[in-house]
Amino acid sequence: MSMQLRQQAAEILGKSALVILTERVDDVALLLGQMVTMGLPEVLDRQRPRHWKQRGRSWGWTAVMWLAYSLTEGDHRTVSVEAYLKGMQHTLSPLSGQGIAPLDCSDDRLAHLLQHLSQPRYGHGIDGDVHARSIAVYAWPQEGIRCEATTVSGEHEVTEGGRWQFGHRKDDPTRPHSQVMMGALDPLGMPLATEVLSGARADDGLDIPIIDRLRAGLSTRGWLLVGEGQRSALDTRAPSVGHQPVDWSPLPFPGATAEARDAWMAEGVAQDEAGELERLVRTNARGQERLAAEG
Repeated sequence: MSMQLRQQAAEILGKSALVILTERVDDVALLLGQMVTMGLPEVLDRQRPRHWKQRGRSWGWTAVMWLAYSLTEGDHRTVSVEAYLKGMQHTLSPLSGQGIAPLDCSDDRLAHLLQHLSQPRYGHGIDGDVHARSIAVYAWPQEGIRCEATTVSGEHEVTEGGRWQFGHRKDDPTRPHSQVMMGALDPLGMPLATEVLSGARADDGLDIPIIDRLRAGLSTRGWLLVGEGQRSALDTRAPSVGHQPVDWSPLPFPGATAEARDAWMAEGVAQDEAGELERLVRTNARGQERLAAEG
């Protein structure tokens, strides 16, 4: 058997030169496999269908290849993806089951895709499809929802009406930033909806549109809404009153609140003790009636 294999190899090598291709795979195979398991190509194609004159890969596979490159290389630039695909064609094509060509992720094509995905109607639809699929498969508990805001800064040009603006923040105030508000399942931490907004505004009220989007996509009601101090504001809690959620957030302590806190706590403890005493009296009365009936 070994003689036969050596003979076949000699015949092949005698006809053509041996060509060895080396491609650095890293974790791209794992990333692509996870995104395919999530159904990300199909979700993206459903939200942004292929144009009837479009050549090459669909928008879903284009976005997945770009995401895999960004995550494995730590580089979000569009100009570098085409060169990456040139050196990874023999790996990416079998992994994806697609005939991947470098021009599928050219700079112009990715810029065109990003222009569409940056529109809320596409981004919100993608969020809803991905998370509805995940929750249906894994049956995650949906009672607790946490809304948190943060800021992201960078060396960006500040333009009128743009997302990158100067505003109040805790770290370097000399760099423009944008506001990011996320709604996630609590305590799992699975993100469900994200809004990227101008950094010139405060984060008060940013969770209201997030909660509206989650309410339309999740099946449960009576949530526990967990958030930071701004969730305790009346204007923030009012839109959710008709849906009967429970709000849980730290209470801010301006002057009037701090002065009244001790009185509120004393009143609450007194009401609790009165209710407990009343419950004990009713229990004792029922016990006496039962003893009298048995006697």
